[in-house]
Amino acid sequence: MAIRATAAMTVLGLASQAQAFEIQAGDVNADIYGYARLTATYDINEKITGDNSTLAGDFGKVSGSDNEGHFDASATQSRIGVKASLPQDFKITVEGDFASGGNFRLRHAFGEYNGILAGQTWSNYNSFTGNTPTLDFNGSAGWAGYQLRTAQLRYTTGGLSVSVEDPKGSLDGTTIVVNGDEVDTDKDTMPAFTARYEGSADALSFAVAGLLKQNAYENEVNDTDDTAMGYGMFGAAKFKASDMVSIQGALNYTDGANAYLYQSGSADAYLDGEDLETISGYGASIGTSLSLGNGRSVNLTYGMVELDVENDGDEETRSNIIANYMWTPVKSVMMGVEYQYWKTETKGGDSEDANRLMFAAQYNF
Repeated sequence: MAIRATAAMTVLGLASQAQAFEIQAGDVNADIYGYARLTATYDINEKITGDNSTLAGDFGKVSGSDNEGHFDASATQSRIGVKASLPQDFKITVEGDFASGGNFRLRHAFGEYNGILAGQTWSNYNSFTGNTPTLDFNGSAGWAGYQLRTAQLRYTTGGLSVSVEDPKGSLDGTTIVVNGDEVDTDKDTMPAFTARYEGSADALSFAVAGLLKQNAYENEVNDTDDTAMGYGMFGAAKFKASDMVSIQGALNYTDGANAYLYQSGSADAYLDGEDLETISGYGASIGTSLSLGNGRSVNLTYGMVELDVENDGDEETRSNIIANYMWTPVKSVMMGVEYQYWKTETKGGDSEDANRLMFAAQYNF
């Protein structure tokens, strides 16, 4: 087997040129790629680090606590993957990281042939077109679609792609107690269906997508059940104003499909008596990137989500502002510092916020 440096990879929406290792064995060509990364954070107010170990911010942790000043460092975001090309244009990708407490976590595992993709990868109801680069693993609220991966069957032709996917989401009020044990009565009765189109014209890149899913529950104890359809749609765009400046953003609306409303933290529907009532919401983000030359850039983004909630005490709005400076001294190394501001607000007007700082050093191969 001959090993040599070859290709490039994209990490966190950044077009970071990195050297992969190509292994040639018979008719199989395989690229091994990944990165090692250190992330360090200082939570100025309360600690809002999420439950995983990447040190990403979490809206659910913004509570107004007076327990100030928290430092953390982690390397668990580091990742490794393999892309293999076989005869007759058949391709396989398997990739994982260590974000699950240092244990290996599967991110991507899929095959591709003749426009057909099968396996787990980014949801088709997703786009990175309008995303502004952040150091934070979770990034900005209001990004377009489901910014995670799911099992799916997808077909792509040109800029159009359609998919049948494992549905995501949750319901409120459908948990019952049977013999002292909590039992979830919600269920998936059909897959999620998505369609997306991506294109470009001169300095403009864009993406639009739609999604349809069904929410359902069945309570066998009192013989009740109901279903409610959910849907979503988004648009995302990036405009390159010059060689130095770009402006990008997204707008996303969902009703009964809030798992696809990025960082909303909301259920798709709730049980009102014996009927399911869907919850709607929208998200938006806007950002700009400024290239300073010599591998240096400044990025600023604002994102928010707002839900159509009923009660004054219910969380209605989540928003964050993220600003960073990134430096790529050589093509395989990225370092950066970032300021983050996180805020939540109820329908009644009560709000909490938190500030934090982040540093990252990433070495790609």
